[in-house]
Amino acid sequence: MEKADRCPNANGNSSGHAAGAKALFLEGYNCAQAVFCAFGDVTGLDRDTSARLASSFGGGLGRLREVCGAVSGAAMVLGAAKGYADPKDAKAKKEHYERVREFAGRFRDSEGSILCRELLAGAKPDRNRTAGRTGHGGAGITSAEKPGGDRIPEYAKPGGDPEERTAEYYRKRPCPELVYRAAQILEEMLTGMPDEMQKEG
Repeated sequence: MEKADRCPNANGNSSGHAAGAKALFLEGYNCAQAVFCAFGDVTGLDRDTSARLASSFGGGLGRLREVCGAVSGAAMVLGAAKGYADPKDAKAKKEHYERVREFAGRFRDSEGSILCRELLAGAKPDRNRTAGRTGHGGAGITSAEKPGGDRIPEYAKPGGDPEERTAEYYRKRPCPELVYRAAQILEEMLTGMPDEMQKEG
């Protein structure tokens, strides 16, 4: 494949992963596909292969509304870029799991949860609980504040068929910004850039 097929970023170079992921989601790819495909220049995989590998993880794993597909897609990139292959290499396994937890912690700090159903229901970062933290990756460091208490919108519940991508679909979901943020955090980790905790304006 040509490099252009492996690097579908919005600006045509490897510095636009976040914008590329958001553009791919708006093109119709699911959340996991959007993030994983945007890093084709990192994984070395063409878009078709990337989309197939990540296809099961959309909607929190096949619309089960579990771990956000953008988080899963990012974890797949981390595995391709910095994962371990030797099952006996305990040090590499430990370091990689720490890396994945760091990503998950950063995303949770930023967005309030790593769970699809909570993000769709309006999860927000608990700034009182995260204030003063110096690291990432701890479980339960934020809370999901759901509109109307514990009520979850119908579109955030498990199961059902994928919905048509309409203006209303995008209006009621935070997904485009979530894939942008996931790719942004991932790029910061891969390049050693500081975590600015900023979304695209």
